This record gives sequence, C-alpha cells and structure tokens, in this order.
Amino acid sequence: MNSVLTAIEWWRAAIPKTSAKRLTKRNVSALAVFVTILSSSVSANTNDVGHVVQSTGNQIENSTVVVIRRSDGQKWISNPERAQQRYSPASTSKIPHTLIALEHGLATPETVFDWDGVIRSSRKWNADQTLASAFKNSAVWVYQGLARDAGRKTLSESLASFEYGNGDVGSADQLTTYWLDDTLRVSAVEQVAFLSNLASRQLQISEATYATAFEIMESDRGGNWIMRSKTGWRYSENSMDVGWHVGWLECSDETYIFALNMDMPDTRYLSMRTKITYSVLQDIGAFNCTD
Repeated sequence: MNSVLTAIEWWRAAIPKTSAKRLTKRNVSALAVFVTILSSSVSANTNDVGHVVQSTGNQIENSTVVVIRRSDGQKWISNPERAQQRYSPASTSKIPHTLIALEHGLATPETVFDWDGVIRSSRKWNADQTLASAFKNSAVWVYQGLARDAGRKTLSESLASFEYGNGDVGSADQLTTYWLDDTLRVSAVEQVAFLSNLASRQLQISEATYATAFEIMESDRGGNWIMRSKTGWRYSENSMDVGWHVGWLECSDETYIFALNMDMPDTRYLSMRTKITYSVLQDIGAFNCTD
C-alpha cells in the first residue's frame, strides 16, 4: 500500500498543478496505469526485461523500457528508476501534436503543407508534406507551423487534458521549440499512461480524430498484428542525446503499450531504439497472437 500511496503522491507532483486539482474521470485511467507500473516492486505480475536489453548490445543503466498488456495489466520493465525520469519527448510529441491539429481543425488528411524552399538537414523534409508524411518523416517545420496556428493556450490546455508529462509549452518565444529544448518533458511511465488512454479511446477527442490519428501512427504490420508508434531523437550539443520509441502493438485481441528511451552517444544508436523494443516484444510473445 505504501508503494501505491507513493506513486499517487509522485503522480500529483509530476502533473501540472491545474490538473492535479481535478483528478476526474478523464485521468483516472491514466493514474491507474501509472500506479500499476510504479507499484511493480510489490506486484507479482511484473517481469524484468533487462536481460533482453543487454542482449541487443545496450547497457541497462543507459536506457529504460516499459511495456504493459492492456487485457490483464501484465508489466515488463527494465531500469524502473529511469522509467520515472523525464526527458524531452522530441518527435514522439508528434503524437499529441497530431491529435491537437486534427481535433482543432488545423489539418486534415488531405492538407498539403507547401515546402518553403529552405534546405534542411533531412532530405525528406525538403518537399511538400501531408500530415501523414510529416509524422512519418519527423518534419519539424510542419509541426512548428501547426504550433504557431494552434497558439500557446490551445497547446497548453490540450497537453494538460492529455496529462502529457509536465505539460509545459514555455514562453511565447519557445512556441516552436518547447518539445525540443527540454521545456516539455515526459517520462517513459507517463508516455505509457498517455498512450494507454489513446489506444483505449479515453481522451476527450472525437472519433474522427481517433480514426485519422491511428491511421497516421501505423508504423509496421505483419500477419495479424499492427504497430502504431513514433521514434524521437532529442539532439543536444551540450549533453547526452536521448532517443525514444513509443507506441503500441495490436495483436488480435491483445494490445501492448510500450515506451523506451535511451542515451545515444552517436548516430549509430538510432537503429537501437526500435531494435530494443522489437526484441522485448518478441521475447514476451507479443507477436505470437492468433486470430
């Protein structure tokens, strides 16, 4: 019980004060996921997957991965201490930002974002984009434009409604960088809580937004499974880069929510993000579902 109480206290400290004052039906399910994960030390249905992380060539202390099976609450985790630490979400924030854009009519599946002709670091960014391609290609300039269109009030209120990390969008000057400059921060545990609410349609958004977002988020499929996910790379000149891979796997009637973050000393670690999550999901039998 003490572990559960500690988890609740940590949750209240972690979310924005305006949200902490109103623990309503909207965020009860997120709190349930959060408490379930953080009370893992006293739970019999939590498994350590650190050995799987190590088998990929990564060090346990330099990463964390959290997986929860929605049907029964079964949990798998590596490095639970790091799982509670917040980092910049980088491009994984394109998940909530896509929801905001769709829900507030800032973009539709048919919207074309005209490239401004500025040559950017990624070749895939240097072209016209749709919302789906901007999500897949992590086209920062598209989402910066959407942030300007949405404005600080809408962004702040929406992230608070989603209970997404600290919900901080910074000052007016940070409107197009707050998810990249460590202003907005989220933990792996909080990512799983948010994604669980999204996957189970518990957020206060329309069915049309859910349908379009789920289609945009599809990153892989095979046989009778579909993965909806997003990678992220928080680049810094002064500190360790952080990589993310978050989302969920739908396999027949089962859904596995996952979030990974890890240190990335150099670009060779970019492929390690998905390698670890796929290895963990494979190890726990998430792909072994039947129709």
